[in-house]
Amino acid sequence: MSFQALGLDAHILKAISEYGYTEPTPIQAAAIPPIIAGHDLIGIAQTGTGKTAAFTLPILTRLAAAAKTPGTKVLILAPTRELVVQIEENVLAYAKHLPLSIAKVFGGVGERPQIDALRRGCDIVIATPGRLIDLMEQRHGNFSNLQHLVLDEADRMLDMGFLPGIKRIIKALPKKRQTLMFSATLSKEIEALTHEFQHHPKTVQIGRRSNPAESVTQLVYEVPVHLKQSLLSHLLRDDKLDMVLVFTRTKHGADRVARKLEQTGVKCATLHANRSQNQRLKALADFKSGAVRVLVATDIAARGIDVDGISHVVNFDFPMHAEDYVHRIGRTGRAQAIGDAISFISPEDQAALRSLEKFIGRGLVRKKAEGFDYHATAPARTEEPPRYRDPRSRPQRTQGPQSQQAQARQENQRAGRDPAPRREDPRGPRPKKGGALNSENATPKAGGAKPSLWKRLTGKK
Repeated sequence: MSFQALGLDAHILKAISEYGYTEPTPIQAAAIPPIIAGHDLIGIAQTGTGKTAAFTLPILTRLAAAAKTPGTKVLILAPTRELVVQIEENVLAYAKHLPLSIAKVFGGVGERPQIDALRRGCDIVIATPGRLIDLMEQRHGNFSNLQHLVLDEADRMLDMGFLPGIKRIIKALPKKRQTLMFSATLSKEIEALTHEFQHHPKTVQIGRRSNPAESVTQLVYEVPVHLKQSLLSHLLRDDKLDMVLVFTRTKHGADRVARKLEQTGVKCATLHANRSQNQRLKALADFKSGAVRVLVATDIAARGIDVDGISHVVNFDFPMHAEDYVHRIGRTGRAQAIGDAISFISPEDQAALRSLEKFIGRGLVRKKAEGFDYHATAPARTEEPPRYRDPRSRPQRTQGPQSQQAQARQENQRAGRDPAPRREDPRGPRPKKGGALNSENATPKAGGAKPSLWKRLTGKK
């Protein structure tokens, strides 16, 4: 089947031809006709199969045929900034011959350009939910004429973390609209929620649900926790691992892995939520250009990273959820290319591995790295410099003379001896609370007692 047979607009056919597309992928061939026809749709397909084009191309065709109206016509929601940027790049390429305005809205950057774009009423807005809600609460954006809503990576968008925000956004949109949901994985529980947002949706499913791409070779290396860093460095001695995406569970873990790789001469970049937006964009750009060989990232890179030529994905820390595994390894083997996915499995990961194999319906191949010592002892732990000084920390006070006397008195009392004498106050005895000094210690003042302030001010005695 050709793109011409799918009913796309001539301007779009010209753009995708210039982009290098020759024939549609299965998800595109199945999803484009019903979207052009105006149906709500749930699209499920493996990563790297062209889902962005599957919803973008038919929407652009409908916009090209519709009359010009004010305000935003298309709203595309995505879970991460990187995915927003990725979608915008694709939409700009597909719509290059159409008079459409496009804006992206996400956090980590200044609000002013995004506010101006929403005020102008851009035809297509691509956004993360958090920043969009912030701007909508400030009464920015005109969605009264919205015609198309897209939830990309719908399973992540509709999980417990995003669902309240999605509901708030959808409540502000016109009820009469086309709603599309796309993902590589979509559980039955999440699919039940889609009926709250869609009207009699059609479902397009390519391949087995939750199945990783067939072009990816999946390998498991069973290794103790303390040897994972050494094993990663050992594997990277192979020049075949020329463009490697390494996943860790935490942000500090990503920094630590990258720092130790740099110490061995491997050029690295890191990508996680603690990095500024400019740092995240630079890390991606350096990885795409080949300036760095390894990108170490958390799961924010599991969706939205579309980099040609990633040879290997390494799960340095095994993911807690099987869906995350599917998305992680989908960063390689994209568009029918060949790729390898390597997972480091420690004893505590065995249960998660068995759960994954049940989820994908197959066992993963176990492998040993040649020339690697799996029985090496853990290296001596070196103390890293503290990242910050805890203001609550205080040096221990050394025991002074007073505390020593108090301790001596307590010991004498316990032993039945005479208590140690108290230290005399050089200032002499102190007056009792509410009273005066003893008469024998009192020093008379010349001229008698001084009258009170009230008496001096009033002149009364």
